[in-house]
Amino acid sequence: MPRPRTGPPTASSPVTEPRRLHVPIPLRWGDLDAYNHVNNTAMLKLLEEARVRAFWQPEPGEDAPDTAVLKSGPDSGVLTLIARQEIEYVAPVPYQRHPLDVQMWFGSLGGSSIEVCYEVCSPRQTAGAAGQQVYARSTAVVVKVDATTGRPLRLSAAERDAWTPYLGEPIVYAHRR
Repeated sequence: MPRPRTGPPTASSPVTEPRRLHVPIPLRWGDLDAYNHVNNTAMLKLLEEARVRAFWQPEPGEDAPDTAVLKSGPDSGVLTLIARQEIEYVAPVPYQRHPLDVQMWFGSLGGSSIEVCYEVCSPRQTAGAAGQQVYARSTAVVVKVDATTGRPLRLSAAERDAWTPYLGEPIVYAHRR
């Protein structure tokens, strides 16, 4: 299946936006630092909250997106471990009452890992004609691991089926030295 592109078009590839999850994440007053914007360490917690809501199976009676198929937690026998995470801060995140719109997709699906891509955006409710402000971009490599043996677990067919529609180009970060 061809993967949608998010970068500039080439002669052989039209631009199509990947399908994205939109996870509303409210800010807490404690997420702010002395400069009155969301602290860089708080950003990791916001991304974690979005990831759990988007991918872990819900409890009975809870709503969840169609991507919430991961069995995880203390009784599941499965761990989801972060192997790598990178964040590019684009603009300070001011405190606001409406939840941030954390947009998520997959840069790749591996044998036992997933590359989760994020854009942390201003609330959808306050987007004007110019659209939403992007505050940060992030990528996390999540590895599925057997809790007893510590060995990687292969992604299941159900997980691949749920996540494949959200495959898109991975984030390309600004130049590094």
